[in-house]
Amino acid sequence: MTEHAPSTAGATSVRDSNVAVVTVNYRTPELTELCIAALAKEREALPRLRVVVVDGGSGDGSADRLAKTFSRPEYLDWVEFLPMPINGGFGWANNQGIRALLRGTQPPDYIQLLNPDAEVMLGAVEALVKYLATNRRVAAVGSQLIDPDGTPAGSAFSFPSIRGEFSRGARTGALDRLLRVPPISIEATEPLEVDWVTGGSVMFRVEALKQVGLFDEGFFLYNEEIELMWRLRKAGWIIATEPRSRVRHVGGVATGVHDREVPGPVEPRRPAYLYRSRARFFGLARGRTGAAIAFAAFLAGHLIWKGRRLLRVSSGKPVDHEFRDHVRLGRPHLSDFTAAVASPDAEIGQAPAWMERRWL
Repeated sequence: MTEHAPSTAGATSVRDSNVAVVTVNYRTPELTELCIAALAKEREALPRLRVVVVDGGSGDGSADRLAKTFSRPEYLDWVEFLPMPINGGFGWANNQGIRALLRGTQPPDYIQLLNPDAEVMLGAVEALVKYLATNRRVAAVGSQLIDPDGTPAGSAFSFPSIRGEFSRGARTGALDRLLRVPPISIEATEPLEVDWVTGGSVMFRVEALKQVGLFDEGFFLYNEEIELMWRLRKAGWIIATEPRSRVRHVGGVATGVHDREVPGPVEPRRPAYLYRSRARFFGLARGRTGAAIAFAAFLAGHLIWKGRRLLRVSSGKPVDHEFRDHVRLGRPHLSDFTAAVASPDAEIGQAPAWMERRWL
């Protein structure tokens, strides 16, 4: 792993840090307003804090409402609103906000990505700044997300693997133990180096983003932050989690995709882009052979689950549709082996690569 010079930054330099936040709204204007209002309190410790709110082509009146909100006097000198005409996805919309910040007269040193359904607890942004300022080899550091009921939510993770795909399909704890499948979610009570952290609240070092590029715009939604952190790790940077940065979060508000219990006799069907994004990650990170094996590993595991269902020894709701959907949508396409990494210097508003390929 590449060594980077240690920082000499102290408390004064942290207060003077040039830091910005990008938040992407998609049809959740009420939550976005609450998110930015919570950030206002962080400016006492970080007076140079700025925010770019991107509307990702909501088309529901969100842009008009947010434009009016952020034109109020209390927001004028630190919040910029950037409405976009299309819904280009999570990574694409964040790329637009990052580019807007980097083209300003004083580009930030650190950029935090914060979901609109997240509310920072006091000191959450400052904790991330302090960590990056004192750990120069770290490219990205994530917060500890907190569920609405106050319990810690998954915030730091291991990279997807072939063993993990088999395990995901089989849903069988005994096999996980036999194969020594590492846990996907990593619990941390102290700062810890990890594979990747959630994009719900993560702060990036701009120097690192300039080295490896922004989000790959072949993704529409999900797995794009995993792929970016895979690239950062490959380039010798460290990814870390900082549990002292705490953020209340309600996941899946805009997309409906989350891990909370949903009433009904069967598991809800996952959207097409979830399968496509996972296939793209394996295509870019593991290559043709690795992606093909990962695709087959999930199917093999799922066949074990189906056998257990027939024998009535499995628990949980039926997910029979997942096998068909994985066969139909989870195969890597040729385009999944070609990167579409966005440059920080590209024009704002260019259509993403996934839209040109029309695979959704």
